[in-house]
Order: sequence, then structure tokens, then C-alpha cells
Amino acid sequence: MKHLITGLIAVAFLSAGCGGDEKKLASETSKKAETVEQKAEIPSNEPKQEVALRLSSNDQMKYDKSELRVPANSVVTLTLVNEGQMPKSAMGHNFVLLKSGTDVAAFGMKAIEAGIDKDHIPTSNAIIAHTKLIGGGEETTVTFNAPAKGSYDFICSFPGHYALMKGKFIVE
Repeated sequence: MKHLITGLIAVAFLSAGCGGDEKKLASETSKKAETVEQKAEIPSNEPKQEVALRLSSNDQMKYDKSELRVPANSVVTLTLVNEGQMPKSAMGHNFVLLKSGTDVAAFGMKAIEAGIDKDHIPTSNAIIAHTKLIGGGEETTVTFNAPAKGSYDFICSFPGHYALMKGKFIVE
């Protein structure tokens, strides 16, 4: 009986100690959530500028532009047009905007592995935005927020195309 009472007292002390930590943790978590919500409610003072870009591609594995420029804090709508004649399976093109510092060759190898069923778009956190893969005579559009000021690579991720179909996306 003596051991039972001692055990119950020990459990009571441990429970009381843990309960305080749980309440403290819940209180801290609640405060953090309120802080995040307050930050989310603060509107940006800078209105987003809408920018429309057109990029053409062809059966010679070329884009018509090697540089695209947009202002910072803009919403970009890019239309990719494949002016070629060949089907997507033979000469498909897309637009893939990559984060700074991405190894383009390594990304290109992952794109091959992704396969045509996934439009040669691998699962990767290196992608800022991309279009679907299109064949001759087709077009597609993607809308995205411009990344931070800087220079970014854009490529076509169809196997081997990134060597020729590439350019710089510059946010000013």
C-alpha cells in the first residue's frame, strides 16, 4: 500500500509538470499563429504590374528570343507558340523557368527520365514556372509571379533541347 501511494504521488507530480508545458506550448503556438495571420493581412504597398510575353519556338530547336525582361513585383503571362510542323513526340517544346543556381545539365537529365507523359517536367523544387509540352502549330500559356530581382535560366526540357533552347529571364 505504501508503494502504491508513493507511485500515485509521483504520477501526480509528473502530470502536473507536463500539463504546464502543454499549456505553455499551446499558448506559444497560438501566439505564433496570430503573428503569422497579422503578417498575412498586411497588404503590399506596391501594386503588381501585369506583363504579357510571347515566345516562339520552331522545328530547328530555337526560341525567337534569348532574353526576356520583366519588372520586379509583376505578374507574368507567357504564351509559348510552336511555329514548327513536327508533332510533340518528335519535336515538342516547352518553357521551363529555373531557380538561380540550378545545374541545367543535371536538370535536363531529370527531364529525360520524367518522360513525355509528364511533358519532360521532373518533380523538382528548381522550377519556378513551366508550360506544358506542345507540338507544331500549338500554343500554351502560363501565368506566374516574377521571382526576386536577378537573372534566371529558361530552357526547353524536351530531351537534348536545353543545349540550344535556352535564355535568360531577367527581373529588374
